Amino acid sequence: MSMPEGMAPPPPVVMMQMVMGRWVSQAIGAAAQVGLADQLPPGETRSADALAAATSAHGPSVYRLLRALASVGIFAEGPPGSFTHTPLSALLRDDTPGSLKPMALFMSTPEHVGAWIELQHSVRTGGCAFVKAHGQAPWDYLREHPALGEIFNNAMTSFSAMAAGAVVQAYDFSGIGTLADIGGGHGFLLGSILAARPEMRGILFDLPQVVEGAGPTLARFGVSERVTRQGGDFFASVPKADAYIIKHILHDWSDADSVRILSSVRAAAPAGARVLIVELVVEPRPGPDLAKLLDLEMLAVTTGGRERTEPEWNAVLTQAGLRLGRIVPTMSPHKVIEAVAP
Repeated sequence: MSMPEGMAPPPPVVMMQMVMGRWVSQAIGAAAQVGLADQLPPGETRSADALAAATSAHGPSVYRLLRALASVGIFAEGPPGSFTHTPLSALLRDDTPGSLKPMALFMSTPEHVGAWIELQHSVRTGGCAFVKAHGQAPWDYLREHPALGEIFNNAMTSFSAMAAGAVVQAYDFSGIGTLADIGGGHGFLLGSILAARPEMRGILFDLPQVVEGAGPTLARFGVSERVTRQGGDFFASVPKADAYIIKHILHDWSDADSVRILSSVRAAAPAGARVLIVELVVEPRPGPDLAKLLDLEMLAVTTGGRERTEPEWNAVLTQAGLRLGRIVPTMSPHKVIEAVAP
């Protein structure tokens, strides 16, 4: 909704833009599903009709989709009916480093959208909106729907790409012989760390069907020979290692379940071992905070998960027998919560 230059939009206009934010999210998802960005080479200009032909899509509708996305900076509209990439639309290509296409695909699935449609159920009852929408806890549903599980795992790898470089840059991993990545998915974070630390070895620990799919990611980082892949259940036990890293796992679980996971780590960890938790930390002050929005995702799609403040992290760690050392900021929204096994 355009306004005269220099004039701030009135509250109704701002609210309408926010209410219609889902339109932008779904439009991004549609572009990712059709594969439009992959058919537009970087630095080239192509018509909507050419992109439609390359993706077996409907030309006039492709134009309308691209025109709308270009209006918010995703693609750029050039000569009539033609488009080029922007830094935002390039992130929807498979071959872009740090591509967010997998995240766009997952966020636009009927299962994910359906959970958010039931958010009011979570707000009214404290229950899980995903369960309300689909009749199953999310992890059970993903196990029974492996195609969606693969989309989810790819999305988590995509999300890892946002954090990995910032974590490697911000945290000093020196002195660690073997680092175990607990719930490490396809190994993007572990691969990033090991690529920067050629003296270090790693253990990738996740469900058996997840670590089986980690080969291409580890090979891309050139660390396959230094990584042991191990399937298992982190509620039961985890491998022994010199240090541990856990990214975007504990926010999926309640405090009680998070304590169980961390207790498994504590049981395996030698005295003095570092336990590194890569998560967002909710700021105590009012104001914009990605963690506060991500906390709603946890409310909607997990059974008890949440984003936590520093005191809440301290409480969970203490109950698991770990000691909070420090919280290391990074150049991304993620922080490294460093705990120590006494």
